[in-house]
Amino acid sequence: MSWRIGCGDRIKFWEDVWIGNTNLKSEFPRLYSISCNQTQTMEEVGGWEGDVWRWNLRWRRARFEWEAVLEKDLYSHISRTVIRRHEQDIQVWRVNNKGCFSVKSAYESIRGEGTSIGVFDLLWKAKAFPSVLITAWRSILDRLPTRECLSKRGVMMESTSCVFCLSKVESNQHLLLECEVVVRVWDLCHRWINILSVQHNVLHNHFESFSLTQVSNKQEMVWKGIWASIVRSVWEHRNLVVFKQGVVDAEEIFQQAQLKSWLWMKYRVPRFNYSFVDWVLNPLLCIKSYK
Repeated sequence: MSWRIGCGDRIKFWEDVWIGNTNLKSEFPRLYSISCNQTQTMEEVGGWEGDVWRWNLRWRRARFEWEAVLEKDLYSHISRTVIRRHEQDIQVWRVNNKGCFSVKSAYESIRGEGTSIGVFDLLWKAKAFPSVLITAWRSILDRLPTRECLSKRGVMMESTSCVFCLSKVESNQHLLLECEVVVRVWDLCHRWINILSVQHNVLHNHFESFSLTQVSNKQEMVWKGIWASIVRSVWEHRNLVVFKQGVVDAEEIFQQAQLKSWLWMKYRVPRFNYSFVDWVLNPLLCIKSYK
């Protein structure tokens, strides 16, 4: 169930599903944790200035630099919302076009392949630096400024081709999963840990299936952090090629991801005494040391 927005007096800003397929509490958990508007309705989180609606989000403290990036994304996400001053909020069943619940539509929804519930909760539990997680989060939401994305926004570009392979349009999915260079990066990762894995072509499915056996839940979150580190490293390498004429190198991308994940372990895990060489040569032993 979700909401068709009217004046916003019945819809909980953070807790109800009124934009996209999940609530803002799940999509922006860090911002929710510092919000002064946690239980308020949409109507209470903004106001009219003449005929123009203005959002007025309040926070318990000043945001850190990386939280300010999240705040900017949040405002961008909700900026296109239309508040209808003289209409009521109506709850609707989004699975069918009529907005009415039926057993058949519920069954078909269960069988569908929509975004898994809790994927964002899982991502924010991954063991990686905040900047890494933000990039991964934006990638799952398809909000990275790829060439395809910029072109759709009306930005004039000489080419929309992938900066790595130069043969396909640089979409979010292509850049992070389908490009031959990035396929090589994911292959290097699986060879590093000595596992075989099915490569999903939908990013959130790829993230959810990126898992290890015979490790604890906490150790699994280290592995999820490595996934995020690869996404971040791909994006950084892409920008290096675009803005600084860098050379495309799959091995360099993966080595940077290894370094990011090892640095998190080194500085965030007490009594983690493994060197970077240990991390490269025996990653599973290092991961299992995380208790």
